[in-house]
Formats: sequence, C-alpha cells, structure tokens
Amino acid sequence: PLQYWLGAATFDALGVDEWTARLPAAVAGLLAVVAVGFTGARLAGADAGAFAALALAGSVWHSGLAHLLTLDSVLSFLLTLALCGFLLAQRPALSRAAQRNWMLLAWAAAAGATLTKGLVALLIPGAALVLYTAVTRDAGPWRRLHALAGVPLYLALTAPWFVAVERANPGFARFFFVREHFERFLTESHNRGGEWWYFVPWFVLGIMPWLLVWAWTLPRSWRAAPVAANGFSWERFCVVWAAFVFVFFSVSGSKLPSYILPMFPALALVLGFELTRLPARTLAWIALPLAVGATAFLALYPFAWPPLAASLGSENTPVAIYAAFGPWFAAALAAWGAGGIAAVALFRRDTPAGKAWGVAALSLSMLIGLQVALVGHDAWARVRSAQPILADAERANGQALDPAHPVYQVASYDQTLPFYLGRPTPLVEYRDEMGPGLLLEPHKGYHEAAWIEAWNAAPQAYALMTPGTAAELARKGVPMRELARDPRRVFVARR
Repeated sequence: PLQYWLGAATFDALGVDEWTARLPAAVAGLLAVVAVGFTGARLAGADAGAFAALALAGSVWHSGLAHLLTLDSVLSFLLTLALCGFLLAQRPALSRAAQRNWMLLAWAAAAGATLTKGLVALLIPGAALVLYTAVTRDAGPWRRLHALAGVPLYLALTAPWFVAVERANPGFARFFFVREHFERFLTESHNRGGEWWYFVPWFVLGIMPWLLVWAWTLPRSWRAAPVAANGFSWERFCVVWAAFVFVFFSVSGSKLPSYILPMFPALALVLGFELTRLPARTLAWIALPLAVGATAFLALYPFAWPPLAASLGSENTPVAIYAAFGPWFAAALAAWGAGGIAAVALFRRDTPAGKAWGVAALSLSMLIGLQVALVGHDAWARVRSAQPILADAERANGQALDPAHPVYQVASYDQTLPFYLGRPTPLVEYRDEMGPGLLLEPHKGYHEAAWIEAWNAAPQAYALMTPGTAAELARKGVPMRELARDPRRVFVARR
C-alpha cells in the first residue's frame, strides 16, 4: 500500500496530474542518489561519494525508471536505504549505540520496502548476507544485525496492515503471498516469461554510460576490495547484492525489465570507489567508445533512421510514430556524443579537477540525453495512453462523458483510462490481477452475456475495446456507435 498512500497524499496536497502521479517515484529516484552519495562518502571518502552519486544519477535504468509510475523506484530506494544503513552499521569504529541506530534504519527501510512490494524486500538483503558469508566466511555482520530490536520494529511497521487486510478481505494472504510471490517466481502463469539471458541486454543498457568502467574494474572490485579491521568488506557485499538480484530474477518464471533495478545503487557504490582508483588517462580510453559510437550513430541517423522506422512500423504502431520520435533520438545522441567527447578531453588533462569534471560530463550528458529521449517518447502517447482516444471520443460526443453513464473496458484493461476518466471502469471478460477483488466485489465485473444484457438495457453507456473485439461484438449484433479509434483501440457508445 505504501506507494498508493504516497500517491494519495501527493494528490491531496498538489492536485491530480501526470507529474503528481509520478512524483513519488521521481523523489524516490533522487533520494536514492542522495543515500548512495552519503554512504559512499562515509565508506570511502568524499570523492567516492560524489562519484557514486554521479554514477547512479547518470545510469540509464535508474534515472529512466524514476519517470515511470511503477512500484520499482520506491522499492529500489527503500532497499537502497536498507543497504546503506546496513553498510554504515558495519564500520569498525562505531559505538554500539550508533551501530544499533544504523541497523534500525535498515530494518525500518526493509519494512517500507515490504509495504511497497512484498517479501522481496526481505529476500534480497537476507540472501545477499547469506551468500556474502558463505563466500567470504565473514560471519561478523550477523552479530551486528541488532535483530532483537530490528525484528520487532519490522513487524510493528508491516504486520498490522497485512492482518487488517486479510480480516477485511479473506483470501488476500493466499493471493498475495502464494500467487504473487511463489507462483510468480516458480511458474510462467503470469505470462511474463523469458530466456535465462533476458536481463543481459537490459543490464547493458541500464548501466550505461558506465558499462566499460564496470567491466574494467569488476575483477579488482572483488580481489582488491578493502577489508575493515572487523573483517567486513563493503565492496564485496555490494557485488554479492547486485549479483544475487540479477541471478534471482533471471531464473524467475516472471520477468519484467524493471525487476533488476535494485542492483544499480549497489553497483553505483562500487563504481564510485573504483572511479577514484582509476587513472584519468585510463578513463579517457574507456570513455572514447561512447564519444565515437554516439557521434557515429548521429552521423548515420539521416540515412539509417527512415528505413529502420519503416521496418519497425506495424499495424499497431504506425511508422509515423517512429518518424516523430527520430529527431528526439538524434538530439539525445548529440547529447551523449558531446558528453563523451567532453569527458575524453577532460580526462586527458590528467588532473584531479579534470577527472572530476569528466565523470560529471558523462553523468550529466547521459541524464540530459535521456530526458530528451523521454520527451520524444510522447510520440507513443497515441497508442500507449488513453488520454488521446478519450479526448477524441469526447469531441465526437460533443461534450464530456456524463459520469452517470458507465465506461466499460471489454476483454482488455488500459491502466491509464481510469486516471484520465476520473473514475473506475467496470471490467468485461477480464480478470488477471483484479481477480481476487472481483470475487469480493463481483458487481464491478461482467461476463460477456451479462454485460450485453446490461448494455442493451442502458439508456447510455460507453466502452473501450480492441478493434478485434469490436468487430466480434458487431457480428453478434451488439449495438454500438463508434466515437474514436486508434491503431490499438476503439471507443464506442451505446447510442
């Protein structure tokens, strides 16, 4: 419930809008950068902290997903806070009280992550600790968990909501813990499967522009990782954390690109420290492929993009969408190329200031280019968002849709329609993750025959459906007046 609470509070305070809907995720992405920078500075010095913050802020996947209204950015921030609290508690010079306070922060953050997305909030830290201990034979962190205080705090923050929801909605616990955790991981029943290498390209894209830095320093980040006087190696723990996230979701029966997001803050801590150890001239060679590659793609853009857009276009996503996105992509390439060239020039100065500004150039150019590409992504609004087709339907209707008349979603579900409509939409022949709710409130869903009866009896009603569904219902004689259409959907009225 946590992200929904945050969203509701944001709407109450600032009004309902696209930017307020996305604000909790955006703030979570920013706070993760702050947490990583603070922690890196405490663990390895101010330069390492600054570089870690720049590495995370400039990572494609971390910054990109902070623009999307999903649970993953808030989850990743809270897991990052748990990781940072844990790492800060392992420092050897701490008093017992300070150690306990940092661990209580970690336990509280894990509780927030649990209220965001469930048991994965315990699995990732717990499995990382078990694997770290098994590989390094360092059992010291187990003695510094402060579980006697942390576990009660965790349960006090999480258990009341789960108990209350199960009491109000019998069967929720089985749906949430069994179906949405174990069945999702062990089976492909959610139709989100993928090959074992599914996350490899997403990782390569997500860690840009630091891919070559990561690959160059990976062996050293394990073999030459610093070990504290108490035997703990924070850098190795971060490597284990990131590796577990990647492998765990790679073997899962359910895969989505955003699942691996929690590995990037841990990698940013490692990258921040390793950037302090790399000579500036080595970084110049590492940044050179980005400078050359982005510039080369930009030079090829006028010749390559039109045929590429033509090949990517389809009935559902017309060529015109790719054509509209093209100039924005070219502008993003220009930003990335300029950043790469600036970074190479700065690194070649071989000075501390040049190195710092070179890292900043890579981070900020990637961030700016990503922002430009995301603005250009609005070209997909026509087929991804319900706002355009709803606006077209209201123009065809001659007025806004009367709230007294229902708007159904038939045999499919567009998550954006209730937001732009400002009210819920009854579902027809669709269940998926709404299944348990429909069992408790069956009046919010229809089978086709019951819906056709209600539709025919209604003085007025509206529906959103795919063109194929509309054609099938027309063949069955269901009366409909088409108000609007896009390549993927049809919006109809009863009369």
